[in-house]
Parts: sequence; structure tokens; C-alpha cells
Amino acid sequence: MKEKINLKFWLLPVLALLLSGCVTQQPYDYTAINNSKPRSIVILPPINNSVEINATYAYLSTLTRPLAERGYYVFPVSLIDNLMKSNGLPTPVEMHSAPLNKINEIIGADAVLYVIIEEWGQSYRLTSSVSVVNVNMKLVDVKSGELLWEGSGSAEQGSGDGGGGLFGAIVGAIVTQIMSEAIDNTPTLSRRVNDQMFHNVVNGLPPGPYKPNEVSAAQTKSM
Repeated sequence: MKEKINLKFWLLPVLALLLSGCVTQQPYDYTAINNSKPRSIVILPPINNSVEINATYAYLSTLTRPLAERGYYVFPVSLIDNLMKSNGLPTPVEMHSAPLNKINEIIGADAVLYVIIEEWGQSYRLTSSVSVVNVNMKLVDVKSGELLWEGSGSAEQGSGDGGGGLFGAIVGAIVTQIMSEAIDNTPTLSRRVNDQMFHNVVNGLPPGPYKPNEVSAAQTKSM
């Protein structure tokens, strides 16, 4: 009897873990974006919470193409940046606070994409050097202020230890850090993050009006 009780004691936590791993992610609720049907998007320069000062415009430069390929018209990001600055909003934080009715009046976009960079660039650790990109974003209807879609994505590329124990790991991290000064991994990681968010079949950004032949599975379920 004692052996049976012990067996149950160990099996129950294992069974709970297995069941939790089988839980499927719920599809995104696309009701708002299906009703709004935005055709054009204005991307505001991202707010940068990382320590890398160049992150805002480095990441901004990677967003137009994937959104256009997703089927939306995207206003030229450099034009929007200059327009905001010339209207007394010199920083991304101030740009993100711009009233939606003014964006609608001056620019005429259907939706605004707000982006926040949480992590960007190189992070040196004891036994590894890691390049990381971590961002959050949300798409908002210009006229109603309603949240249409939101997503988050993260990608990183580490040096690994490359063998040789602790000393080898530290040397490998230092070498990777030095090499990273000449080879910037953030553009590649940014494209990977964008792919995660925009093309995710469960909660990605649904195709826009300029890609009418594609409808995501998650979007179909919400119709």
C-alpha cells in the first residue's frame, strides 16, 4: 500500500504537467479589425526602452515592407517622422501622445501602429554574448480609438560556449562581443520578430485589403 501511495504522489504532478502542455492557445479575437477594415497605416517612431540609442530608427526601418506585404498601405515613415517633428513633437514619446483626431485630420490614415522597444542590441553575460530584439505593438483605429490588434515578439542570438568549459565559454562570449561590433545581428532578429507577429497563424495581423486572396485561419474563426 505504501508503494502505491508513493507512486501516485509522483504521477500526479507529471500528469498535470503533461496536461498543461496540451492546452492550445486561444485564437485572437479579430472582431474589431474585421469591423474597422483599415486600409492605410501610419507607423509612429517606436518608443525605445532599451539602452541602445539607435534602436528607434533601426527598427522603424524594418516595418514598412512586412506591413505592405501583409496587404496594407503604409505612409512613408520618414515623412511622418518629419511631419511630427515640424509640428512640435520631437520625440517618439511625444508623438505617441498626439491626439488621434489630429492624425486623422492631417494625415488621413485609417489606423496608427504604436511600437515599444523593450530590449535591443548586445547583452554581455558571464559565459555568453547575446543579441536580442524584444518589442510590443498595437494597432489603433484613428477615428474611434479602438484597439484593433496587438502583438509582441522576441528573438535572440547567443554565442554559446563552443566547448572548452567555463574558460572557453568566457572567451567565446568575448570574441562574439567583439565580432558583433562589426556584424550587427539586430536587422536579422528584427525581421524574425516581425515575422512572428505579423504571420502567426493563431494571433498574427490579418491580411489587409491589398492582399484579398489570403485569409488567416484565426481570422476565419472569428467571422
